[in-house]
Amino acid sequence: MIYLQRVATEIKTVGLYDLILQDVQKLAGKNRVSDDDILEIMSTHPQILEDYKQTNVEYNLSNIHVKNIPLENLQEPCRQKAQQVNANLDLLRDIEKYTLDFEQSSTLVIIFSVEFFVLFSVQYFIVLLDLKEWQWWIYGVFALSIVVAWQYAKKEKKKFEANSKIFDEKYMQTLKLIEELEAERCISKSELIITECDEHV
Repeated sequence: MIYLQRVATEIKTVGLYDLILQDVQKLAGKNRVSDDDILEIMSTHPQILEDYKQTNVEYNLSNIHVKNIPLENLQEPCRQKAQQVNANLDLLRDIEKYTLDFEQSSTLVIIFSVEFFVLFSVQYFIVLLDLKEWQWWIYGVFALSIVVAWQYAKKEKKKFEANSKIFDEKYMQTLKLIEELEAERCISKSELIITECDEHV
């Protein structure tokens, strides 16, 4: 459900993807690349597309370049499948952030940031407030916070893995339903494609 022509155009023209563009230019061996060059390089170097997807998820942009199916003019056999597609698309957009590797997620960054703050606070209490007689209690609190952070990180990692699996299953199911709807002449997939992102400035 990713529109490759849009990907190529965005890599070429949107500053957010400059690092990816530099990789494409390096692979192409030239500074000016066309959309066709980018598409060709994406077909031979799938990491370019993965980097694009990763960047989008990190910046809360969707990699699902298909809009919901308008239900107004659909008859009942098609309508039910279209409703399922729309429900799946909504779910996919909601859990898309879990397609990131947990190690590269903002959740892990937040956990480490909190732990760094706790460590800084511990040092502050002991050194600046002259609480050396309480230092073992304070270090104990710090050690406890590490255990809590580790447990929370494990829980979040499991959540990422579970939602990533759900995403993959729903993604494949949605693709199949869209193909069925197109085969039954209920919809035209080309009319559902989102060709450009409204969120790029």
